[in-house]
Amino acid sequence: MASGYGLQGGPSRCFPFWQEVLACYVVNTSAEDDSGKKKCAPVLEDYYECLHHKKEAARVRALQAAYRKAEGSSARENAPSAGQIRNLGLLDKEEDTKQVLGG
Repeated sequence: MASGYGLQGGPSRCFPFWQEVLACYVVNTSAEDDSGKKKCAPVLEDYYECLHHKKEAARVRALQAAYRKAEGSSARENAPSAGQIRNLGLLDKEEDTKQVLGG
């Protein structure tokens, strides 16, 4: 949350990361020289990831794409036909239901 408070009134989920960013800035910069900010880039990156989850979302998209590609490339054995699926649960079509469900 922008206010620094979480949904339940306590500290936000990213507050520990923000504390690390501030501690890094305090240790590595001064009022005259702020060249130490470069040392804080990994910590700042962790804070941004906590806020926006961009790396996590990209990883999930990559995993989903790989899963879909693997599913699409392998044909399913004993796949029911469209007609068998349409007949599921209909009266007088018990044999199709048993065949599709494997029972």
